[in-house]
Amino acid sequence: MSKVNTVRKRVAKAAITGMGQSTFSREPGSSPRALALQACIAALADRSATVDMIDGLLLNRSPIEPSEVLPLHLKRDLGLGDLSLLASIEAEGSSAVQMIQYATLVIEAGGASNVLCVFADAPVRRAGAGKTYSGSMDLTGLSGWDACNGLLGSVGAFAMSAQRYFHVYGADSRDLYAVAAAERAWGSLNEKAFLRDPLEEDAYFNSRWIVEPLRLFDCAYPINGAIAVIVSSLDEVDNCPKPPAYLHAFGQGHSGARHFAGHDPETQTGAEIASAKLLEAIGGTPALFDYCELYSPFTITSFLALEGYGLCLPGEAPDLVNSGATKPGGALPVNTGGGHLSSYYLQGMTPVHEAVIQARGEGGARQVPKNDIGLVTGFGGRMEYHSAMTISPHREL
Repeated sequence: MSKVNTVRKRVAKAAITGMGQSTFSREPGSSPRALALQACIAALADRSATVDMIDGLLLNRSPIEPSEVLPLHLKRDLGLGDLSLLASIEAEGSSAVQMIQYATLVIEAGGASNVLCVFADAPVRRAGAGKTYSGSMDLTGLSGWDACNGLLGSVGAFAMSAQRYFHVYGADSRDLYAVAAAERAWGSLNEKAFLRDPLEEDAYFNSRWIVEPLRLFDCAYPINGAIAVIVSSLDEVDNCPKPPAYLHAFGQGHSGARHFAGHDPETQTGAEIASAKLLEAIGGTPALFDYCELYSPFTITSFLALEGYGLCLPGEAPDLVNSGATKPGGALPVNTGGGHLSSYYLQGMTPVHEAVIQARGEGGARQVPKNDIGLVTGFGGRMEYHSAMTISPHREL
């Protein structure tokens, strides 16, 4: 069925009109607050905007960091004037897309015209990023259980998800390698990606275990950095120096106690809920997406996201990836900048950043051949918390 038949004609709700990034680094250095300031200034320059045009500011920090790491005082750092919207959004990895959604909702309601949304993080410290993420993150939701049983950081939780997926669907580590290799193929085309060399099987299978069955190259590549975007009303887009990236639909989905015994199917996450809301809002099916920018810090989460957003049936994601569909030249480009595994890990802003590049047509060697509608996702916890949005170069679909 063609997109003309599956998508009802609709006008965008808002647009991303500016985007900026700080320096990206694997060396200890600037604080998240200083990096956020860099990114916001770069976004204003990208938009050719002055601070007096900004009437909203939304902040997002890593959930493992205290609020003072990225305080509301960033407003003063930037020299912003009176604002009609100011908040720090905390919904773990789903926060970046949620920031953009909340900015859009306020703009639709007439409460703001240009809202800065910024994420900043600096997990790479003198002890290394691994140490930063090694504490108990209480991912089971059972107070103290994680630490008492040695489930530290997020890798252990998703290693359990991978083992269960292997058991239910018969997948194995070769399927995880296919995900990592596909993202590396995209990363090789991205001059800003941190990992660009082709990922050969020997290198993947000889890399050290982090938590079995997840190896080094199954896991995200953290960096210190910040990304900011400006979300604007449609009245503001005419004089933008860069092509606007239009926002048509959003969906959130936050699942209940699906990780406990007795839930069937056990591999479902909050993605199904977010997907249903998103598709209802845009009036279509998953077939309408030309490319996908998924929040996927582990190879296994790509399978769960592809299935959760209806891009294939449960258990079919390994076959989809092994077919080459998600690689450069494939029918369904996924994580076109290299994603969290090969490009860089800045939580939910990694997929947002790449989606804006693709919507603007600025991808260069990695530009997708068709960019009418892109899917952008974020998640937090053990994939309980989900947010998703569409992005397009077209004001009207």
